[in-house]
Amino acid sequence: MVIRQRVGAGFWVKAAGALAREPGLWPTAVGQAGRLARPGWWRQAPFLPLPDPEYVRFRLDTQYGTGGEPDPEDLVVYLRWCKQERRS
Repeated sequence: MVIRQRVGAGFWVKAAGALAREPGLWPTAVGQAGRLARPGWWRQAPFLPLPDPEYVRFRLDTQYGTGGEPDPEDLVVYLRWCKQERRS
């Protein structure tokens, strides 16, 4: 699957490291995971609040182009933006 190749374990390890340096974003990350989770995620494996794969593909294609590699630091930038928008 294309999405798994683009957002594999290596991406998540680097993203977790980047996010670990900003504990103020942790609640925002948890909130966004819940907001983006596919409906009824708890009813089918994997039993994780993951977004719809087609949504992820669309977002990656629009930001990085087809076949582009996501940057873990962009996740931190996105979460900062989400946190700021909630305060506005």
